Amino acid sequence: MFLRMIYDEKLAEAAYLIGCQRTGEAIVIDPERDVDRYERLAAAHGLRIVAAAETHIHADFISGGRELAERGAKVYVSDEGDADWKYHWLDKKSGGGAYAHQLLKDGDTFRIGNIEFRAVHTPGHTPEHLCFMVTDLGGGADKPMGVATGDFVFVGDLGRPDLLESAAGFAGKADPSAHRLYATVRKFMEWPDYLQVWPAHGAGSACGKALGAVPTTTVGYEKMFNPSILAARSEQGFVDFILDAQPEPPLYFARMKRDNKMGPRVLGGVPTPPRLTASDLRGIDGAQTAIIDTRPWAAFRAGHVRGALHLPLNNSFNTDAGSLIAEDEPMLLVVDGARVEEAVRDLIRVGLDRFVGWFDPADLAAYQAGGGAWATIAERSVAEAQVLLETERPFVLDVRRASEFRGGHIAGATNMAHTRMRARLGEIPRDRPILVNCQLGGRSARACSLLARHGFSCINLAGGMSAWSNARAAVEV
Repeated sequence: MFLRMIYDEKLAEAAYLIGCQRTGEAIVIDPERDVDRYERLAAAHGLRIVAAAETHIHADFISGGRELAERGAKVYVSDEGDADWKYHWLDKKSGGGAYAHQLLKDGDTFRIGNIEFRAVHTPGHTPEHLCFMVTDLGGGADKPMGVATGDFVFVGDLGRPDLLESAAGFAGKADPSAHRLYATVRKFMEWPDYLQVWPAHGAGSACGKALGAVPTTTVGYEKMFNPSILAARSEQGFVDFILDAQPEPPLYFARMKRDNKMGPRVLGGVPTPPRLTASDLRGIDGAQTAIIDTRPWAAFRAGHVRGALHLPLNNSFNTDAGSLIAEDEPMLLVVDGARVEEAVRDLIRVGLDRFVGWFDPADLAAYQAGGGAWATIAERSVAEAQVLLETERPFVLDVRRASEFRGGHIAGATNMAHTRMRARLGEIPRDRPILVNCQLGGRSARACSLLARHGFSCINLAGGMSAWSNARAAVEV
C-alpha cells in the first residue's frame, strides 16, 4: 500500500493519497481544488487516481472532489445527516449526466485495488461526517492499519461542533452538535489503540482551537493525552469544554460550506492570469475590483493603488483574502512574478477565482508617474496614539479574537475580529477617525486597508497591544 499526506501549510489542511501498488489505482481523501498536485505525485509513483473521497462537506476550503470527478474519478461521499447535509452536485456533470459516485452509510465499504475502505459515521463536527478505516487486504491484513479522521479527531483536539451555528448560520446548533460529538467520542473510545490517526488538519486550522503540530497520531495516544477527549468523562463537562473559547470562524466559511454542498465551479486547471501594464492598471477601479497588494506593510502604507487591500503572501493569505474579498469579485494581483502561481493556487482554494490579471510591483512607479490613483495609510506610535485619544476621540477598533480582547484592551475599544469585519462595516462610524489595533500590528494593517477601501479614515497602531503594554499604557479588562 502507498500512503502520502499532501499538506497545505497555509490552510493547515491534509489530503491523503492512498494507492494499491499491485493494481496501480489510487484515491485522494479530502483533496483541495488544484488537483494537479495529486496527479503528479501519483504518476511519479506509478499510480493513477481513480477515486476521490470526502469525510464531510468542508467549510474551510473548496474541495477538489468535483475537479477529480470531471477527470473520471469515482466519488465517495456521505449519505448520512438530514436533508440539509446532502451533496447536490453529483448529478450535474459538465455537459450533462451524473458523475460516477457512491453514497456511503455507516459500515459501507469499497475497494481501491486491494485496499478496503470502511465508512464510519462520526457526527458532531457536522451531521454527515465520516471517517475511513483503511485495511491493506493486498498485504495480508484483515484489520485496518489506520483511519482518515477528517475533522473528527486531530492531534490533541477534536473538530469544533459550533461551526454549524457560528459559521454556517444554523441557529441553535452548537449545543446539540456538542452533545452529538460527545456520543461519537464514546464510540471512539472503543476503537483499537494501535490504529494510526490521519487527520485532515494540523496546527493553525480554524476547525479546532488547540490542534497539535505533529502530523499524525494513534488512537491510543489520543485517548491518553487529547484534552478534548479527556474532557469527555462527563457529558456536560465535555460540552462546556468543547464550546469554550472557540475562535471566531473566518467570514468565508459559510460560503465554502454552501459551495461544497451545491458544487464548486469547475475550473479544469489552475488559472493563468495575464500580466498587466501600468496603463492597464490605471483603467481599473479599486472600488470595483479587489486589488490584492502582497507587498510588505511599510511599502504599502507609504503608497499603493487607491482601494487596494494589503494582503501579504504569508501563511494567513488564504484566510485573510477569503474574509476581506467578496465572492465573485474580480481580482488583480500586485505580486512578484515568481509568486503569481502560488497566489492563484491559494485564492482558488478558498473559492476566489475571478482573475483580471497580475501586476509587477516594480512597475508601480510607472503607474504613479502616469497619474494612477494613489493612496497612503496613517500609522501612529503608542505615544502618538495616546495624544490622538485625548485630542480627537477616535473610534478604537480592536481586530483581535474575542479571547485576546478579553485579556486586556484599550479603554472603550470595540472588538471585531478582522476575519469577520467585512460583514460588520455598518457598525463602524464614518464621522470619526478609526484607530485600529491588533496584537502586533499585522492584522490591524490588513483591517485598515479594508476600511480605507470602503471610505473610512483609519490609523494603524504601530506594534499593536504588544507595544501598548510595553509602554505601560492603560489597559482595560
